[in-house]
Amino acid sequence: MSQPLWQPSQTEIEATQMHALMQRINREHGIEIRDYSALHAWSVDNLEAFWQLVWEDSDVLADTQGDTVLERPDAMPGARWFPHARLNFAANLLRRRDQHPALIACDERGRRQQLSYAELYDQVAKLAHALRGSGVTAGDRVAGFVPNSEHAIIGMLATASLGAVWSSCSPDFGFNGVLDRFGQIQPKVLIATDGYTWNGKPIDTRERVAQISDAIESLNQVVIFPFLHDEADTHGIDKAVAWHDYLNNAATEIEFDPQPFDHPLYILYSSGTTGAPKCIVHSAGGTLLQHLKEHRLHTDLRADDVLFYYTTCGWMMWNWLVSGLACGATLVLFDGSPFAPAPDVLWSLTEREGITVFGTSAKYIAACEKEGLKPGRSHDLGRLRAVLSTGSALAHESFDYVYRDIKPNLLLASISGGTDIVSCFALGCPIRPVYRGQLQCRGLGMAVDVFDDNGRPLREEKGELVCTRPFPSMPIGFWNDPDNERYRDAYFSTFPGIWAHGDYAEITAEDGLIIHGRSDAVLNPGGVRIGTAEIYRQVEKVEGVLESLCIGQEWGDDIRVVLFVRLQPGVELDDPLRDEIRRTIRTNTSPRHVPARIIQVSDIPRTLSGKIVELAVRNIVHGRPVKNQDALANPEALKLYEDLPELQQ
Repeated sequence: MSQPLWQPSQTEIEATQMHALMQRINREHGIEIRDYSALHAWSVDNLEAFWQLVWEDSDVLADTQGDTVLERPDAMPGARWFPHARLNFAANLLRRRDQHPALIACDERGRRQQLSYAELYDQVAKLAHALRGSGVTAGDRVAGFVPNSEHAIIGMLATASLGAVWSSCSPDFGFNGVLDRFGQIQPKVLIATDGYTWNGKPIDTRERVAQISDAIESLNQVVIFPFLHDEADTHGIDKAVAWHDYLNNAATEIEFDPQPFDHPLYILYSSGTTGAPKCIVHSAGGTLLQHLKEHRLHTDLRADDVLFYYTTCGWMMWNWLVSGLACGATLVLFDGSPFAPAPDVLWSLTEREGITVFGTSAKYIAACEKEGLKPGRSHDLGRLRAVLSTGSALAHESFDYVYRDIKPNLLLASISGGTDIVSCFALGCPIRPVYRGQLQCRGLGMAVDVFDDNGRPLREEKGELVCTRPFPSMPIGFWNDPDNERYRDAYFSTFPGIWAHGDYAEITAEDGLIIHGRSDAVLNPGGVRIGTAEIYRQVEKVEGVLESLCIGQEWGDDIRVVLFVRLQPGVELDDPLRDEIRRTIRTNTSPRHVPARIIQVSDIPRTLSGKIVELAVRNIVHGRPVKNQDALANPEALKLYEDLPELQQ
């Protein structure tokens, strides 16, 4: 067994909501659960009892719950949770109505807007009234082309209060990227920003909004709010009205429209790098219950917490963040570059706003270390008690950095799930130690396992991450997929009746989890499966390397490993640096991991949510088309990988 980097004291454990749940289960079921592994096993073996407890302990607001928790429990997909319940998602997030801060919205320009729970309720009431006047009813779609500001949250809550469906893109999406998404779902109303700022550069989006408005015929109304400019300019935008004018009504109460548990709430999108993005439909009840579990139990979130996650409205972590309102917590929003106007801007934000739970990406933590930031010395992080990381595997060295240079006494939770489930399969655990390089636990009520190619469970070996039993936040389905054919093909074609997530993973001796990369990006030299994350972790230890991307190139009758590296300014890839990279990989992994070719590039292509696109680069290297380059934040980077002489020999 490894030595933990951090572990909670017995006093801290006993103060958690997770410990309280264990005590309740022991008391009511006459059993003796003593640790997390036993609690997880009980939650999976007793799905209905577990999710009923989550409902009760979270005090879910509903017109009715019904007597049935799970209908068709053996159907994957096809199981139905709380089939007789009727509730409203927004009502559960707006149950608090006092002067406690609900939102603190900031951006890189220094903008700061604070709304209390009472003020948030008032704004949502006005927008909901206006949307109803624009003909929005239950099941209709409202789209947001929005930065991470209070407007996005007000828009989502107003939409959900009507039983309508919210779907958002961040304003860095180009016209085709937006149309590929919103064009499929035919929204009735578009809520849009006039612009945003990135890394000190103002970017006006009004022309793009006008194009979007012209292209989507289903729109009845376009609502423009001022974010870049002082006032909303609707000139030249068809069907447009200014936010202030649209909300200029006397509504003071929200008529929350109760809907079935599995009524659609969100439409999220796959990255779309291999074709048109899949429109993934998530339910109001499933999203609410899953997020309540993850916030209250796995994050120990409470009403006096201040929750921050660095995200855009085009990433599911925004949806996850917003649900923190259901716990009565204060949410801190930030829009802009995480290194503007200064490299430590997010740590200054943490100090100023008293953030207790700080969420970000693994890439950001690695970048902080390379920048030489030591937030624990430069900032007062006294209230900070948890750091959450996702987006990619958190490197072992990043665990060291957090405990050395950010804070030694906090919960570092590397979490993993995704857009597909609008939540997590593996995440933090406040009653368990943190081990270097590991996600602490598989989520409660989630029958997560790792299978070999024949569907047999593996321990301390790498395989496919799966979930063998239903869970509430499974998608309702895909938009415009009436027979669920594409939905089944996406998750249930590998192992019939079992969710295969597409991650290459390992359950550890400590009962934690390691994600080794995406299954479809796994390298296979000489028939040995290698996760790309195993190589990235080693390469990015090397001085001078900023980041890397790895693919398998078809070569002869085998696959050879090709590594692309982006280096620090002024650093050139010479033979000594190549040798150091190869030596670092060989020493810490195996000879099979060592790349046959190492090539310097000036940029690495990413999706709009910041994930590197190994498959797109693999296609370019093999002369195959990349079908949907509008899904990339920097599609021009793909040209760097075309017809490289080093890959022809």
